[in-house]
Amino acid sequence: NSIWVSTDHDEIEKVAKQFGAQVHRRSPEVSQDSSTSLEAITEFLNHHQEVDIVGNIQATSPCLHPSDLIKVADLIQKEGFDSVFSVVRRHQFRWSEVKKGENKMTEPQNLNPAKRYRRQDWPGELYENGSFYFAKRHLIEKGYLQGGKMAYYEMRAEHSVDIDIDIDWPIAEQRVLSFGYFGKEPLKEVKLLVCSIDGCLTNGRIYVTEDHKEMVSYDYRDIVGIDLLKKRGIQVRLISDRDCSKTLSAMQLSCVAKVSVTNKLQVLKDWQEDMGLSWKEVAYLGNEESDVECLKQAGMSAVPADACAAAQKAAGYICKSRGGCGAVREFAEHIFLLLEKVNSARKQ
Repeated sequence: NSIWVSTDHDEIEKVAKQFGAQVHRRSPEVSQDSSTSLEAITEFLNHHQEVDIVGNIQATSPCLHPSDLIKVADLIQKEGFDSVFSVVRRHQFRWSEVKKGENKMTEPQNLNPAKRYRRQDWPGELYENGSFYFAKRHLIEKGYLQGGKMAYYEMRAEHSVDIDIDIDWPIAEQRVLSFGYFGKEPLKEVKLLVCSIDGCLTNGRIYVTEDHKEMVSYDYRDIVGIDLLKKRGIQVRLISDRDCSKTLSAMQLSCVAKVSVTNKLQVLKDWQEDMGLSWKEVAYLGNEESDVECLKQAGMSAVPADACAAAQKAAGYICKSRGGCGAVREFAEHIFLLLEKVNSARKQ
């Protein structure tokens, strides 16, 4: 019936409310590094007597789809289960651990080595994947999320992503692009990428010679990225707060550019309307406060790793590369992954 974010952080509360969630201010007692989800949920229920079913959705599982949650809610509300949790099927052979210094052999846990079968011929085993836990109030008040009349919900393997350590991030990013939920509105192909010049295409530094000539540096990988975008039928246009027309002429990019811009959002709107595009078809790469409104408006948005804090908060994607050091190429590859998602959806 309602979506809540439990937090003790002002900024998280602000963002949650911007997206329509209600906020429960978590007490210091259940906001420690050692605090459990169950403790936070129990505290929430103490303040909300009207709630009788809780669906605890883990933020570390970004590929969860609404259709899964609807089916799980039905298991509790219509089929009478007290608790439902998510699992995924894995085809992995397990062996007993032998600790260093122990004088014993490992033993098979779920296979017979003498009759070893192919994993694809084996039904596998079910493992909790931590994506969600649904439970009725009376169970939580007893101190657990799983109990009573229990059921598991098997998620598709491609939707089962659990971010625990740093190396899980790139895997999750690829999975979200390929299998993530993008809302009810159909995906659109990106037709236009607008890139801020200083700090994105270049590193933002300006070198001045003794005879008062300006020099900037750029990364050739970004030029290749722009060429790849053009080959995919995506227009690339450039925008800048300052007059850098000589720099653009020297780079020979053959892109439409607008310099000495005082209102980037207005220029972006003019381009979008002139090309007859929806905002879903527009991508924007910026790095400064003057780019924030454009980043919010574009269907896809990104910033280099060294963008200002305001731009990072407004962007949908933060590049690993810094401005002038491959950020344009990285965002181009991010767009290509989205296009693969669009094409895959059309085939289905």
